[in-house]
Amino acid sequence: SATDSPVTLKILQNWVPRVSHYFDKEHYTYVGHRIVIQESIEHFGAVVWPGALALSQYLESNQEQFNLKDKKVLEIGAGTGLVSIVACILGAYVTATDLPEVLENLSYNISKNTQDTTMHKPEVRKLVWGESLNEDFPVSTYHYDFLLATDVVYHHAVLDALLATMVYFCKPGTVLLWANKFRFSTDYEFLEKVCNTFNATILAEFPESNVKLLKATVREN
Repeated sequence: SATDSPVTLKILQNWVPRVSHYFDKEHYTYVGHRIVIQESIEHFGAVVWPGALALSQYLESNQEQFNLKDKKVLEIGAGTGLVSIVACILGAYVTATDLPEVLENLSYNISKNTQDTTMHKPEVRKLVWGESLNEDFPVSTYHYDFLLATDVVYHHAVLDALLATMVYFCKPGTVLLWANKFRFSTDYEFLEKVCNTFNATILAEFPESNVKLLKATVREN
């Protein structure tokens, strides 16, 4: 129920850091699969942030509540692709999206970690928040069961476009799962906007990482 207080969790250190000068490969295990993520130091989106770990862990642990099997899942700001890979392992039809400069590394990680499986083949596409949504993802064709977003709030200039993108894809029947590290007043202001725009509840908090995980659905009148 809406009165449930969020569960308090820790982000499990289930990865083995590898040190190298340029590309770091991080090794994770989710849903019984070993996932190897190549990070790039050149782009914000090419590093695994704590919100991605939190949501991956939550999806793995709450498969009955959020059953992704054969569901259509869109990830915005997919970054390195970890969350999209986990959603794919959980049986979803996944579309992972991000800015053009991030897509090469994102595609590499997703194809490398999903190529040997019998899951639905994931798709990687360009999506710039708030831009050309009607042209690239027309409502008549695209409807998603889940919209996933992790660590998307860090850059103040694009928050209105981010919210508009969430609103665009969050149709009746869509569940938005958003995990983010909360550090700045702008983060909390955006949280307030999300709560004013959607039916929103905090599912989980990871206090030592300052991460909150929200579930949001469209307000139906």
